[in-house]
Amino acid sequence: MASYTLRQLESFVAVAENGSIAGAAEALRVSQSSIAGALNNLERVFDAQLTIRRKAHGVTLTPNGRFVLERAKNLLNQAEDLELHADAAGTELRGSLKLGCYLTLAPTVLSRLMDHYGRRYPGVELDFFDGAQTEVHRRLASGELDAAIAYDMALPSGLSRRRLYHAEPTIVLAADHPLAPRAELSLADVAAEPMILLDVDPSRENTTTMFEAAGLEPNIRFRTTDYEVTRSLVGRGMGYAILVQQPAGDQSYEGRRLAVRPISPSVRHVPVSIVWPESVRLSQATTALIDLASELYPAKPKA
Repeated sequence: MASYTLRQLESFVAVAENGSIAGAAEALRVSQSSIAGALNNLERVFDAQLTIRRKAHGVTLTPNGRFVLERAKNLLNQAEDLELHADAAGTELRGSLKLGCYLTLAPTVLSRLMDHYGRRYPGVELDFFDGAQTEVHRRLASGELDAAIAYDMALPSGLSRRRLYHAEPTIVLAADHPLAPRAELSLADVAAEPMILLDVDPSRENTTTMFEAAGLEPNIRFRTTDYEVTRSLVGRGMGYAILVQQPAGDQSYEGRRLAVRPISPSVRHVPVSIVWPESVRLSQATTALIDLASELYPAKPKA
């Protein structure tokens, strides 16, 4: 039988997340002495120093503390999951779930997944974050997200994944561009044309890698960090873009017509996966999300 309690683990995790005993006490609405006592008891039970406490400098974790932190979070998540589902014998999912998504994937993938999940599991409180892929990675690592949809490129270590599908990069032009009448275009066809580069990772990395592999250098006119700004500039004939995700309609945000053309010869397709921290034991709600994502987006072999 374990000699520590869930309350002690909760206090330890709160200290780690808030950086001080005072911050943890405020977050949990208990006294600072009870937080300090919980830490002391844990360190005695584990026979290891978990924290370094300095007045006016807060609390930092030792290597032992960092080791215990992830496992403590897992135990607390499992305990919450058990409490939520015990009364329904596991027949109805409950709890909360925070899903992340890379910002250019969000309009075409995130909304569909959340809609289906919300109707299938109405007892789960579902929320999301969409943003840069590096920020999605950071929030996964910190435990702020349970899972995320991301391009399966340059993912950091420590993530488990399930492949959903491969996305195909395309060349996007204004509908009245001289090259628009062609059914398909090569990178060589557009290399000398002004490019509007979506300058966020991994989109930037994927685009530059494609040109390098073809022995070409793009003529970058503008760099943007916004997907719709990219398409609006293209719609006004200020350059072309290479984009992976495409809305259902071929119009810019301003309503200007776009021409979306496949790249020939074919370039590397971009894998899209649902990812989660491999060190975390998944809740029933998160497992159901991963299974639903696989159902909605069954992986297809790379073309």
